[in-house]
Amino acid sequence: MFLNKIKLFFLISICLIFFFLTYNDVKSNELKIISGIAKVTDGDTIRINKKKIRFYGIDAPEIKQKCRKPWLTISFLTFNKDYPCGEISAKKLIKKIDNKFVTCKWIEKDRYKRFIAECFKNKVNINEWMVRNGYAIAYIKYSKKFIFQENRAKREKLGLWAGSFEKPWDYRKKN
Repeated sequence: MFLNKIKLFFLISICLIFFFLTYNDVKSNELKIISGIAKVTDGDTIRINKKKIRFYGIDAPEIKQKCRKPWLTISFLTFNKDYPCGEISAKKLIKKIDNKFVTCKWIEKDRYKRFIAECFKNKVNINEWMVRNGYAIAYIKYSKKFIFQENRAKREKLGLWAGSFEKPWDYRKKN
């Protein structure tokens, strides 16, 4: 009888050890998808079903941020003007996905409890679309995934790249 209790204790111990060693693997395979009707907050943040989602790997100008672009060129003289690039970034995203069905695959939560995710409208990667069209930049501090799209937008002088601007992370530090 005593030997059976030892065997039972040993068996339960092995099962518990196995459970705790594999728990993170099971937990990491949980479904990490948020989908629904998107509401745009700014150029890199949306809400779906009251969940705040920050786009992974990109950074868009802040809503109040201004950028500069050429306004008038006369011979060798160029006049620049400020424009509301943060508002434009948000408006382009609104036109693309606001009040439309979006699916986001989230990776983690940040310190502000936002879901960090790549989001899709149909099969279009919204994060990539924002960078490729110059409405956001690759946030290389966190990911190098969108560098190719950024370089293409720079080369073609799309969006932000048509003029000059302060990197959004630098703007946030100052303001």
